[in-house]
Amino acid sequence: MPPKILCVVGPTACGKTKLGVLLAQKYCGEVVSVDSMQIYRGMSIGTAAPTAEEMAGIPHHMVGIASPSENWSAARFVQEADRCISDILSRGKLPVLVGGTGLYLDAIITGRTFAPGSGEGAVRRELYARLERDGIGPLLEELHRVDPVSGAKLHPADHKRILRALEVYRETGKTISQHDRETQSLPPKYAPLFIGLAFRDREDMREMIGRRVDAMMAAGLPDEVRALMEAGVPPSATALQAIGYKELLPALRGERSLAEAAEEVKLRSRQYAKRQLTWLRRNPSIHWIYWEKERNFSDALQNATEILTAQGLQ
Repeated sequence: MPPKILCVVGPTACGKTKLGVLLAQKYCGEVVSVDSMQIYRGMSIGTAAPTAEEMAGIPHHMVGIASPSENWSAARFVQEADRCISDILSRGKLPVLVGGTGLYLDAIITGRTFAPGSGEGAVRRELYARLERDGIGPLLEELHRVDPVSGAKLHPADHKRILRALEVYRETGKTISQHDRETQSLPPKYAPLFIGLAFRDREDMREMIGRRVDAMMAAGLPDEVRALMEAGVPPSATALQAIGYKELLPALRGERSLAEAAEEVKLRSRQYAKRQLTWLRRNPSIHWIYWEKERNFSDALQNATEILTAQGLQ
């Protein structure tokens, strides 16, 4: 049997961090963040990375481990997170995965690898040059010829994945759809127990997101973004594509007001939360705990404990 891991999932601002710590305390666990942006240092406010006080003495992994100038791929993230999980298990503790980056979480659980490819090599540069010169049409036609499955599945506006599929084929001689078929046939690496958090009323979630963004702005998010800019982190860096950072860059250049930027952060956060829920609700194994107007973590811990006990977690 694959080893058990506990996964606390849900959309942004639903309280995953706090419940994850409470469950780690109860089950002698350590937290592994599955958040694609919390890995970057100097971004604690905008990514809502847990503070030392919020960690409450529970070891946290995959938080603040990378320079914001680095561009981490999904493959690298999954590899590093899996190394943390293996270490936690080897010490007889329970890995508690906390986060809302569904693609990464699924890849960790299944042990699925991502198709190889350099990502920033000569092939990618040549493909980008063709995109700028000729548009996406010829590239999508080429993808249809070499990988009809991916060509039919990808929208013409999804430039990033179209270029990625062509890159994989050129560098490996194997289509990305073939790689996906092969990896999907493998048995899962871990046996996950899922606890999901969400607001019962979507309007309550929207209000919580708004309050959270206001709190981030008051806590110094503009200064955090400014510090990254002054440190020389390029605007194209993956870290600065995060919600809360990308929207503030124009404001800090004087191209819009901070109030306008904050409203856009709220909008993008709500849109992201909706996408997270859409992804997560495809998983019938998630046991959902729904918040009413406010979040009651004492009740949530009790509910989660009952669910996990019924699933054999002691």
